[in-house]
Amino acid sequence: MNWKERLSLYERLMRLDKPIGILLLLWPTLWALWLSSGGHPNWPIVWIFILGTVLMRSAGCVMNDYADRNFDPHVERTKNRPLAAGLVSGREALAVAGVLTLLAFLLILPLNRLTLLYSFAALFLAASYPYTKRFLAIPQAYLGIAFGFGIPMAFAAQSGHVPPLAWQMLAANVFWAVAYDTEYAMVDRDDDLKIGIKTSAITFGRYDVAAVMGCYAATLGILAWIGHTLQFRWLYFAGLAVAAGIAAYHYTLIRGRERGKCFKAFLHNNWLGAAVFAGLAADYWFA
Repeated sequence: MNWKERLSLYERLMRLDKPIGILLLLWPTLWALWLSSGGHPNWPIVWIFILGTVLMRSAGCVMNDYADRNFDPHVERTKNRPLAAGLVSGREALAVAGVLTLLAFLLILPLNRLTLLYSFAALFLAASYPYTKRFLAIPQAYLGIAFGFGIPMAFAAQSGHVPPLAWQMLAANVFWAVAYDTEYAMVDRDDDLKIGIKTSAITFGRYDVAAVMGCYAATLGILAWIGHTLQFRWLYFAGLAVAAGIAAYHYTLIRGRERGKCFKAFLHNNWLGAAVFAGLAADYWFA
């Protein structure tokens, strides 16, 4: 195998060909960067977080595939991933994850000490999440913390402290992650039941659709409370209204529990995160 083919395998291992995970990580981080700076973020910090998001999501995908290397060959959607198919060795995967993590760490070295300390917590969450599917009934909640840890890091980088507002935003992200990753888990439910992995789709059972919609409502409710507390104007709430409309559309996709439509709903969450950010940025822009 030549080096171009090997790089192509690493690209697939890092899921760079499927950027939805990067976007789902990036939107809440951008929310936090704008909120923590009053709508005027430090642009070098913004770029550090964007690049760090790409690197850590890629590392997280590699670590996830390494942890699931004995499960993925038995799941229809994941059996052809490079590690599951035996095209990349476990040692190679760990080396790739290590390089990506090191690059992400080097990126944040110019930032303050608090951000650096929070980065260790973020690394622990990213590395440990894949193993929570063995024992947590709703590992998606843990994923929400891991995917949302850019929020307190953004506040730490921009303002040097992490106020209660940051943790409220993190809570909103946890509910959002449970919503979209349950849609994702609904695609694999039959396979996950066979191999014994725990997911929210299995835990919620026949109440899965109601749980997803309840989590969307909780997400938007927390974000609305934040907007009310900070006295945002109608543009922010217009963004939330668009996000609510997107969530309602997802209901029409997932209510039949068809695999293809559930996966489409999962992918469509990019637009929900974008709608929230657009409303937030517009409210600051026209203040």
